[in-house]
Amino acid sequence: MDTRVNPPMIAAEQGERCQRTLRFSRDDIAAFAQLSGDANPLHHDQQAALRARHGEIIASGQQVSAMLMGLAASHFSRAGEGFTREYLCLNTNFAFKAPVFADQSLELSWAVTEAEWHERLGGWLVQAHGQAGVRLAKPAVVARGTFLVKPVPV
Repeated sequence: MDTRVNPPMIAAEQGERCQRTLRFSRDDIAAFAQLSGDANPLHHDQQAALRARHGEIIASGQQVSAMLMGLAASHFSRAGEGFTREYLCLNTNFAFKAPVFADQSLELSWAVTEAEWHERLGGWLVQAHGQAGVRLAKPAVVARGTFLVKPVPV
């Protein structure tokens, strides 16, 4: 006898993708650093940045990772046909591979690598890979996330 419970609604699927393109100005980078308590002069002091390894103002890793987190939250909490979604980030890991400079067009994306219904949690456990980078270049930031996405009937 098959005792598996079928999920009520598919809220996330393997292969599902989301993406967004954005650009940080120098003012955006400095403001985020100040709001987040990051006093590293590489985020606001042009002279310090010129003396440093990259030679230019760079966005903080937490700024880029926050935008990746926001993309996942917006995508997985959007309404579906006949239901809404509740999203909870369970775990995310980031690796910072290259600097992100001001005024670059930055492409953010997530791809679902696995989505499995979890009966006890009442939602889909989603494994996803994310990245942020400048077009045609290696990613500046790579991410792996585990999310819980619950379908909620409307």
